[in-house]
Amino acid sequence: MSKESSRRTFIKKTAIASSAALVLPTIIPASAFGANDRINAAVLGINGRGKSHIQGFMSQKDVQVTTLCDPDMNLLTEGQKTFKEKYDLDVGLEQDLRRVMDDKDIDVISLATPNHWHALATIWACQAGKDVYVEKPGSHNIYEGRKMVEAANKYDRIVQHGVQLRSSPAVQEAVQLMRDGYIGRVYMARGLVFRMRGDIGDKGLSPVPDGLDYDLWTGPAPKRPFTHNLVHYNWHWHWDYGNGDVGNQGIHETDLCMWGLDVGFPTKITSMGGKYLWNDSKEVPEVLTSIYNYPEENKIIQFEVRPWYTNTEGGATVGNIFYGDKGYMVIDGYDKYASFLGNDRTPGKSGNDGGEAASGMDRGAGGTDVHFANFIEAVRKHDKSILNGPVETAHLSSGLAHLGNIAYRLDRVLEFDPKSETFVNDSEADEMLTRKYRPGFEVPDKV
Repeated sequence: MSKESSRRTFIKKTAIASSAALVLPTIIPASAFGANDRINAAVLGINGRGKSHIQGFMSQKDVQVTTLCDPDMNLLTEGQKTFKEKYDLDVGLEQDLRRVMDDKDIDVISLATPNHWHALATIWACQAGKDVYVEKPGSHNIYEGRKMVEAANKYDRIVQHGVQLRSSPAVQEAVQLMRDGYIGRVYMARGLVFRMRGDIGDKGLSPVPDGLDYDLWTGPAPKRPFTHNLVHYNWHWHWDYGNGDVGNQGIHETDLCMWGLDVGFPTKITSMGGKYLWNDSKEVPEVLTSIYNYPEENKIIQFEVRPWYTNTEGGATVGNIFYGDKGYMVIDGYDKYASFLGNDRTPGKSGNDGGEAASGMDRGAGGTDVHFANFIEAVRKHDKSILNGPVETAHLSSGLAHLGNIAYRLDRVLEFDPKSETFVNDSEADEMLTRKYRPGFEVPDKV
């Protein structure tokens, strides 16, 4: 038994023994006596998806968010107030995630930071003996994804990737139907990301706002002069920090394309697109079409990103379409599917998770909460085999997006070796598999 486990056990036994002799004040919560069983979580990054992470953990039995971490103290103080109002509990605040890693009372780390922090924070957490729930995309580049897998394996940690559709019973059923040959031999997947990503303008440079530790926010990435074009959301559309919408919303769909087709990395990739709508500060394309070819397996993935002013495809604007030699299947959003068979497209089997989740874009009963529950179960059992979104899927689904982005930025067809995870005779493309890290924030070659 570890020193920390012994300490918790001693406190628990002492409290039980003392309770027979005195009446404990009601300000001590009953959960204190289950401290040895309670999982303490820290949520890192609380502006966007972090709010869902807080709710996801707090909805689990014997799990409590004890620390909020963000480089912006303004967000932290507001988050602490909201937490108290919603849960009637106090929560600790921390700007520097390194101190969170050092806190022995924290069992799991939940990452909803910008993309450029995901891999390094995951690796640090694994090295600190903590389990990790990491938001999509798992990595900012392919090198980082491989290092995340190595760290999780080396330190024997539970790492769940935040692709909640993997915990949807309806989506699981749809994938099993394809495995069973319901639409025949599945040869093609099409990923759809038609989201409204409007004009963000160009706010220019400005002083760093009071309360924001911009050096920590920047972390592993190059440190640019401060602009509100980056903090807190629009970093998604700048290459140093984000990966465009194929590496944002699109990770759910890249993951499902690979899961449904039962494939890993492709051997040939090409992408084309650009900025056709707004003269703003985005660096990433507004419209992007990527093709991922698997000639040895006779399969192909088509992936398209475009704004929401569009037609639907198969009734979906965000989702996946799978094509077989007996029919096709549409997985709409995160939690429902429909199939169509034969030349006349006769409706076949369909399903959804029910309730509000059936609307497609909601992350309800079959999504976020269940995905967190799956993570917590794996943490309690220390059994990564029961994870719905293990770290390997984070590497693959994120990596597919990275490959498409590299092909777009180099504007040529690329050949890739999935075994070595390098490009074939293409040193320029290989350079884009990783990045130069700022001193003190390096993703290590040996984790």
